[in-house]
Amino acid sequence: MNNLLLLIVCFVAGMLLRRFKRMPDNAPAALNSFIIHVSLPALTLLYIHQLKPGGDVVLTGLMAWLVFGLSAGFFWVVGRWLDLPRATVGALTLVGGLGNTSFFGLPMVEAYYGDAGISTAIIADQLGSFFALSVLGITFAGIYSSGRPTAAEILRRIMLFPPFIALVAAVLLIPVSYAEWFVALLHRLGDTLAPLALLSVGMQLRLGHVAEHKRNLALGLGFKLVLAPLAVYLLYIQLLGAHGQAMQVTLFEAAMPPMITAAIVASEHELDPPLSNLMVALGLLISFATLSAWWWWLRAV
Repeated sequence: MNNLLLLIVCFVAGMLLRRFKRMPDNAPAALNSFIIHVSLPALTLLYIHQLKPGGDVVLTGLMAWLVFGLSAGFFWVVGRWLDLPRATVGALTLVGGLGNTSFFGLPMVEAYYGDAGISTAIIADQLGSFFALSVLGITFAGIYSSGRPTAAEILRRIMLFPPFIALVAAVLLIPVSYAEWFVALLHRLGDTLAPLALLSVGMQLRLGHVAEHKRNLALGLGFKLVLAPLAVYLLYIQLLGAHGQAMQVTLFEAAMPPMITAAIVASEHELDPPLSNLMVALGLLISFATLSAWWWWLRAV
């Protein structure tokens, strides 16, 4: 509950700071840059180093990649059908295809499944969501951005994306024991992600844009909160026959609302920032109800 309260307070604080003009207009860009270059790499170095292989690691890690692939195909078809702008299709693909499996997902998993579900949630987050963001997210952001970068430029963006560099370093450092001071430092830096990200989203939120984007919001959130987890359920449970608490947590993470960092990347690539931020903000609010429904349904898995 303390983690959820922190999210709410920072989100509201961002809205109030914007409303009363207590921060410069470029403050969200500065916050986003700190998150990308400091907070996310710190979390990656910390949690990837702690991963332990297990029987469900592959399915759990692949979940986010599967959801993103479905998102790319779904919104490409919808974009052509509705003749949506490229920037809007890119925003829907990124923000609708990547879940908030970390600073919202981890406390929600702990609240519904206890400490026993945390290890599975970390795998879903680090090997799944953040890895997919570092590779697929950056790739598709480049494809849908106005500059139309070449394959070499996209590869360069991936290789220079700070969380991806941290991911590679963390994998290489798994055999090495971290010093206590270094672990404490990574914890402190990683803890900045949640408050700064929610502050940034709150400062960029324009509720007056909801009516303007209502159709695209319904498409994006309907896919992320309902269709995507349903597809994973049908594949993992009905088709592959996977069961147990690890699969429950994996499916629960698949139902998380849109990832804030995905919205940040979308905004940096000028992919419909108002829609991206609205999807994150409204997705967080709506997911309190949808996650409860998914938890109730998944108890029999």
